[in-house]
Amino acid sequence: MNELIKTLKSCGYDAHFVKTKKEALELSQTYIKSGLSVGLGGSESVKEIGLLDYLLNKKDITLFNQYEDGISMDENIKRRKQGLVSDIFVTSTNALTKDGKLVNADGSGNRVAAFSYGPTNVLVIAGVNKIVENLELGFKRVMEVAAIKNINRINNKAIEMGKEPRYNLENIANKFSWVKADDKDRIIIILVDEELGY
Repeated sequence: MNELIKTLKSCGYDAHFVKTKKEALELSQTYIKSGLSVGLGGSESVKEIGLLDYLLNKKDITLFNQYEDGISMDENIKRRKQGLVSDIFVTSTNALTKDGKLVNADGSGNRVAAFSYGPTNVLVIAGVNKIVENLELGFKRVMEVAAIKNINRINNKAIEMGKEPRYNLENIANKFSWVKADDKDRIIIILVDEELGY
């Protein structure tokens, strides 16, 4: 793992390796400074380490939370756009290649966009299950693991709420990107020695 972190740093990431979810939460909190605006990309990993709850309860930041219950679709879209010009955008990645590429697919596009341009910083929480050998295997993981699990999660939630399931590969994974760090330390990666998210 030391070799991967060394590679990620040489690519321009602010990269860290921690052993537990607790350590990941503690380290991520150091990047969420008072007064910052914070955008969100959908991420089970962010939830699993407790960072989403931390953000929701932190009163001295401006959180653009498009997932808030009861907001209109217009407000949802507005918050997604605000997140793209935030001080820090908090998310995960669908895959991380051993040579330092972040591979992602998205439905609306705000998450893949944030990796490329917009937020001052992007904070990525990723479990070791996201590591793949190369770009080809990164896209394979996106389509055969991450997208499928996300479709099932969202459709099951809809069914529980008495709604029709409506997500499939065509509308949940229709915008793709792979990026390598651009501005030095703009993208922060906290790699956790546990399986997180999809």
